[in-house]
Amino acid sequence: MQRLWLIFAQTVTVALAVLFVVGTLKPEWLGPQRPAVVALQEAASGGDDGPRGQSSYRDAARKALPSVVHIYTTQEIKTQRHPLLDDPIFRHFFGDRFDGRPQRTSGLGSGVIVSASGYILTNFHVVEAADDIQVSLADGHTQKARVIGSDPESDLAVLQIKGDKLPAITFGQMDNLRVGDVVLAIGNPFGVGQTVTMGIVSALGRSHLGINTFENFIQTDAAINPGNSGGALVDAAGNLVGINTAIYSRTGGSHGIGFAIPVSSAKSIMEQIIQNGAVIRGWIGVEAQEITPELAESFGLPDVEGALIAGVVRGSPADSAGVRPGDVLLAVNGKGVKDPQVMLDLIAALKPEEKAAFRLRRDKTIVEVQVKIGKRPAMKREEE
Repeated sequence: MQRLWLIFAQTVTVALAVLFVVGTLKPEWLGPQRPAVVALQEAASGGDDGPRGQSSYRDAARKALPSVVHIYTTQEIKTQRHPLLDDPIFRHFFGDRFDGRPQRTSGLGSGVIVSASGYILTNFHVVEAADDIQVSLADGHTQKARVIGSDPESDLAVLQIKGDKLPAITFGQMDNLRVGDVVLAIGNPFGVGQTVTMGIVSALGRSHLGINTFENFIQTDAAINPGNSGGALVDAAGNLVGINTAIYSRTGGSHGIGFAIPVSSAKSIMEQIIQNGAVIRGWIGVEAQEITPELAESFGLPDVEGALIAGVVRGSPADSAGVRPGDVLLAVNGKGVKDPQVMLDLIAALKPEEKAAFRLRRDKTIVEVQVKIGKRPAMKREEE
């Protein structure tokens, strides 16, 4: 009996060995093969230049990415020596943090190379009060930058680094931008490195947000986060259409509501900064107030159109022209004034020393006055 079991075991072992060899070397001898679990279709590998569908924006990103830089700033802040610093218990917990020595803080943001000669456009709040500004290019090289000039009221600044063949971005046309167009936001969010996010143009001409004195924002749902400020908003062709500036957020992260300064405004301001070192705007010296339905009823006005003059600076161009508190500004050089923001933009666009026709409603009569435009003082946010 034992011998039979031995023969059986040897036979099974030999049969399994033969089956393994045949299955490995000549599987077709064993009959039809089992089909694959799932039939898959795989695209051919084409590399970076391979075929792609309409959903890819790699060409736009490839075109714009080299022009977007990272900006690192440091600032020295003076502190006062804490009176409890001589207490050993206080010193044990807080060390020399409050010993009165200057403290250094750092910040980060983004910028856009707009000229091969090294001009960079960014936000004013990115470089405000910075003692040292370092710009990191897309190729990894880092340079020290100097501030050519800034415009706090539009939150723009122009920097310059050394170079003569830098990858300058191509400016797009605002006239071609429409709500619903695809846009890409490029920057350095949270310092993680160069990042591209995609969205659409949600709205144009956004104002009355309380972000800047002069507002005419592109609204987009492309993700914009801290560190994106000063970076590029580009269209589907990779052309610059805006400078990423702000987000609406209750947590500090992106909620799909971001704002960018249109390239048309940014270009005009940049050119003035490079030529004059500052932006020159018109000013007449009035403080304006929005007309609410309650104010319209109180003043006996027919509608809420216009800007209510709440105050006039003594000796200002408006004062010299006879503009009075309580007047309602209806038009500037024939252009209608809808509200104080429109008034601000119209007057700022005028050149100092030129005369402009102002149409006012005074009591129940229409008054026309000629105002000699003055130069807007820097950072006067409360009055026009």
